[in-house]
Order: sequence, then C-alpha cells, then structure tokens
Amino acid sequence: MKSPLFSLLAGLLLFGAAAETSRAAAAPAPNIVFFLADDLGQRDLGRYGSTFYETPNLDRLAQDGARFTAAYAACPVCSPTRASILTGKYPQRTGVTDYIGAAQPAQWKRNTRLLPAPYADRLALEETTLAEALKAAGYATFFGGKWHLGPEGSWPENQGFDVNMGGIDRGGPYGGNKYFSPYGNPRLPDGPPGEHLPDRLAREAAKFIEANKDRRFFAYLAFYSVHTPLMAREDLRKKYEEKRRRLGLEAKWGREGERDVRLVQEHAVYAGMVEALDLAVGTVLAKLDELGLRENTIVVFTSDNGGLSTSEGWPTSNLPLRGGKGWMYEGGIREPLLVRWPGTVQAGSIIGAPVSSPDFFPTLVEAAGARPAAGRALDGVSLVSLLKGGSLPGRALFWHYPHYGNQGGAPSAAVRRGDWKLIEWEEDKRAELFNLAQDLGEKTDLAAQEPRRVEQLRAELHAWQKNVGAKLPAPNPAYDPARPSGREAKRPEANPPASKAKLPNTDPG
Repeated sequence: MKSPLFSLLAGLLLFGAAAETSRAAAAPAPNIVFFLADDLGQRDLGRYGSTFYETPNLDRLAQDGARFTAAYAACPVCSPTRASILTGKYPQRTGVTDYIGAAQPAQWKRNTRLLPAPYADRLALEETTLAEALKAAGYATFFGGKWHLGPEGSWPENQGFDVNMGGIDRGGPYGGNKYFSPYGNPRLPDGPPGEHLPDRLAREAAKFIEANKDRRFFAYLAFYSVHTPLMAREDLRKKYEEKRRRLGLEAKWGREGERDVRLVQEHAVYAGMVEALDLAVGTVLAKLDELGLRENTIVVFTSDNGGLSTSEGWPTSNLPLRGGKGWMYEGGIREPLLVRWPGTVQAGSIIGAPVSSPDFFPTLVEAAGARPAAGRALDGVSLVSLLKGGSLPGRALFWHYPHYGNQGGAPSAAVRRGDWKLIEWEEDKRAELFNLAQDLGEKTDLAAQEPRRVEQLRAELHAWQKNVGAKLPAPNPAYDPARPSGREAKRPEANPPASKAKLPNTDPG
C-alpha cells in the first residue's frame, strides 16, 4: 500500500506534467523566416571558413543557433533545388531536374556524347507547396526575390504566397539595371535610381513582417544574390580590392575536367555581393528584434547549389570542397545551413548529420503544427528531433542530374550513405567512390579498392532512380568525337573591371 506522502508527490508530479503539457499546447506556433541564397558556396561564410568575405550577421546567426556541416542541395543547379525545398520531394518527382530555360533534347546543339534528359519547365500547380501548407494553417505568406519555377501563371502568387515581390521566370536579375533600380521586374516596382536589389528585398520582407506582427507569418526571401551578373556596390568593391591588396592575395587555378577551377577567394566584386547579402539578412533579423518577435521565430538560412568556381566569371573557391555549381562533387551540392529556433535549438550547436533540401518541408510543417495534403508522400524527413538535440535514423541521400550544365560537368547521379559517397557518370557508367570522413576533398577514388561497396551503392542508387521515375539521357546521334565537346571555357582575366556585366558562359539559371 502506497503512503499518503507518495500519493501526494505523485499527484504533484502529475499536476506539473499536465500543466507543462497544457503550456506546450497553448504555446503559439512559431513564425518562420526562410532565407535562400543563390549560388552561394558553403565556404563563402566566415563561420564556414572564409577569411576574405565578411558575413557578421550570418556568423552571429550561426552562433545563436545551429550550424550544419553536411547540409546538401537536392541538385547542383538552382530550379530543381528550389522545387525540392517547396515540395519536400526529390526533383525527379516534380520533373524539374534542370534550371528552367536550359535547352530541351530537341533543341540541343552542343557536341556532347549524350542528349540531356527532358525536364518539366514549371512546378506543377497540382503540387502542394510549403506556402500552401502553412497558409492552410493560418499563416500569412510572403515571397521575395528569385522564383525561377515557371512562366507567369506559375509564379509565387499561384503557389500559396499572399505577397510576391520580385518572383518571376528569370534565373537572375536580368531586367533593367540588373542589381540596381530600375529593375525591369514586373513583380517589383522600381525604387529610386541606384537602389540596391538585396537591400530592397530585405526591406520588403521587413515591411511584411511588421504588417503581420500580430499573426503567424512565413517570409520566404530567396535572394537573387550572389548569382551573375557579378555586380557590387562601388564602396564594397573598393573595400575588397583594398583588402585583397593588403592581404597580398592573388588568383590561383587548378583543373576540374576540361575547366579551370579557382583555388583562392579573392574576387573583390563577388566579396562585395556576399557582404551585401549578409547586410540584407541583418536588416530582416533587426526587424524581428525591434518587434520583439525573435523568441518565437524560426530562422533558416541556406543556398540552392554550390559556389561558382568553374564558370560564369569563376568568382569563388569552394576549397577544401571539390568542384562547384553544376558538379556532383561536394563543392556543387554541399551548402551552408543555419537554423535559429530560440528555446528549441541550442545556441552554438554544430550538427554533422547529412540532411537535404526535401527535409525543409516536413520540418517546418511539423514545427508549425500544420499538415501536408492528406496522403501526400514526402521524400524528406522532419529534422525537429535533430534540432532538439536528438538524432535521425540512418538513411541514404540521393542526387540525379541527367544534364550538361554550363559549368563543365556532365550527366551524373550520386548516393551518400554514412561516410561513403558514390558518383556514377552517365556517359560511360564510370563510378567514383569516396570516403568523405577521410577525404572531404574527394581526391582519392576508392572504387577499384572497394568493388563490393561500389556494387551495393550502385544497386541502391539504381533502385532509387527507378522509384522516383528518374529520366536518363540518351545517346546523341550528332556527336562527333573529333570536335570540341563544348565543355571547355576560357577563364576570365584575374580581376575584371566592375563595369563588366557580360561574362563568358553567363548562366540564366
């Protein structure tokens, strides 16, 4: 028989647990601010090792939240990753597997061994987006910046966003005066002449947050920065030219396939673009602080693919990561990922678990207490338990890019399970195998030494490709091995003039 004291203590514990449950149930769902950079490499932030670019606001965000060291984009180019973030699916399920605007097989003119696979030129309206799921849960929704997920009729306002500031079909700020007003953007009214685009987008996001401070909101700010054209504020360009001289930095080059690859971060214009991006993030974070919203707002910052190191101005280096945008090596797909969630994420935590773009949808839906459409299959998993200090079950991550990008890469697919990563090149079905724990720079191909592991990972990759309906490239009947491949490109002069807006192989994606 239990004593009266035991019964009293048990009752108090039960009361306390019930009160805690009641408080948790009554806690308001968090606001969500999601920053997506364009073409920003993982190593472009101070907290990820850059000593040339200055990113104090993002470094502080990392200090206040969690920094992921093995976060991945779902694709080495932009549109597929953007579709994946918004749907929680691998790009192969949405059909958006290349940057929208790339040539389809029937239009292909390059002398390559394969014809690229066909791809969907828009995110289908039938897809349930993150914005639609959150809107159904009572959130006000805002989109600012680069959309690049289809033509008019498939823009943010058609995919669950109440407000659209600047989201159109273009892959970069190619209208008007590009990164400076007038913008020539049908969803972004021009500001005064010379107004800077990242600052304008940040102020629009801040305005939306203030207007909705008394209700739940989802602000998705997908910067055009730091995509080409390479253009910086004049004061920032001069700042980094002086810093480059002071540090004695000079361009150094390596080789990746048929392309030169930049090995040193010293590009003054690009550095100015990175700092302007950081300042814009700071503007939005300051608004959250000003309105007292910091403690109940989840802030996410990431990028859509790796930094440009082999094309379009060659502006950055991703070392120690290999390759860059358009390549299946780590420099093309490993991203910065910062998450601040006060009261849930331990400040200054570092998370090494591999995660990918499809994980954002289930994570934020769970955090918001929202629900995806009934019966809707997701490829991503919720990271909420991981953010709370827990772990994830073991799983593999997959990539499939059946296209020739503008950066020198070729059609390929990849799988990562644990520390092991296998890349399969579609032209000759050659496999490369790397142990990322021992060889982050992917310098030593272990495929010949580990044939059984290659066989296992290749079988897992092929099974996944079949499951998601991945389309494969086909032989190119016009291919002539005696002609140039079209994957070569001439690197730019070491420090091009700031006024040079047109760059070799400028990528509309």
